[in-house]
Amino acid sequence: MAAEIVNPRSDSATDGQSVPGSPDAAPADPAFHPAFALHRGGKMAIRATVPVRDKDDLSLAYTPGVATVCSAIAEQPDLVHDYTWKSQVVAVVTDGTAVLGLGDIGPEASLPVMEGKAILFKQFGGVDAVPLALATTDTDEIVETVVRLAPSFGGVNLEDISAPRCFEIERKLQERLDIPVFHDDQHGTAVVTLAALRNAARLTKRELGDLRAVISGAGAAGVAIAKFLLEAGIGDVAVADRKGVVSPDRGDLNEVKRELAMLTNRARLSGSLESALSGADVFIGVSGGTVPEPAIASMAPGAFVFAMANPTPEVHPDIARPYASVVATGRSDYPNQINNVLAFPGIFAGALQVRASRITEGMKIAAANALADVVGDELSADYVIPSPFDERVAPAVTAAVAAAARAEGVARR
Repeated sequence: MAAEIVNPRSDSATDGQSVPGSPDAAPADPAFHPAFALHRGGKMAIRATVPVRDKDDLSLAYTPGVATVCSAIAEQPDLVHDYTWKSQVVAVVTDGTAVLGLGDIGPEASLPVMEGKAILFKQFGGVDAVPLALATTDTDEIVETVVRLAPSFGGVNLEDISAPRCFEIERKLQERLDIPVFHDDQHGTAVVTLAALRNAARLTKRELGDLRAVISGAGAAGVAIAKFLLEAGIGDVAVADRKGVVSPDRGDLNEVKRELAMLTNRARLSGSLESALSGADVFIGVSGGTVPEPAIASMAPGAFVFAMANPTPEVHPDIARPYASVVATGRSDYPNQINNVLAFPGIFAGALQVRASRITEGMKIAAANALADVVGDELSADYVIPSPFDERVAPAVTAAVAAAARAEGVARR
């Protein structure tokens, strides 16, 4: 690799970013808010990994020496992985349509988030990442653009693209590219959720197959979590959107939700989210909004409540705790933070390490299991998922994903 991406202020990486409405948010005034000082000039830079000190260095790093390397790659294309940065760098691609809690703010306004994502890749997984904010929201244009840029990258991380377009974009890119394509808003969330759920079940001596879960939110994260939990063997999952439980008898479902209705809700529940929660073992919130206390109280004894909306959980942990054996949120100021940064750096590091052609369900389940195992004997109601700053996390996830890729035949080294 001739260059690497660095954080010019490497001690400033965080595990999350404030959004308007959070308790510690300050007015968006450059003279007042410390975030502006941190972001001035951007959060990233590129530096060379080889010196160019004299004409001999120059003749090797650039012309004429570089032509020898180019010719070798032209004859043996796989050499690009050995003699360029390709196998160590990921594209972080967005169209700015679903950014944090801000919604559709456009490509330029999304760049600080994409830079932040790239820093987390490097800080927690040792993976270089390049933010690419695209000035289009057209599905086919996004796909074509990424396909044309793909020769420069070892993987593609899709980020903050609104549903249901995100599902089609990911599917089409996976069909056309032979490098990993991963929509983190879907799969990163699902991996960390499964890891926390496995440990909650272990803590309370329950089996996943005996659990009934209800998910609030049928967007990118909700759909992916539902499918992933079923793949992992959970007993049943029902998903609710703003209009109630997603079920086959509803005539207002789009294609994604119709498919979801056929896969989930084996109990054939209908009606409101609150009614679906009655007797449920697990609540997973990824939609915002508020779940009333009586609905949480109606869940099965010792329920698991994962209220992951950020910055305001669907139900406050203090309200949920009397009715739940395990409570998790998306916030760092409460125990059990469900944070994607626990997953995506190690998942991509493992995939790139073995030059995987794609990220399979088995690789994601391996990541979730490895993440859950990091907790080990320290397991408690307030510790079912490790901290992003636990140095064991990324190596464990990386190794598990690489091994799973080899086992499933998608590794190329």
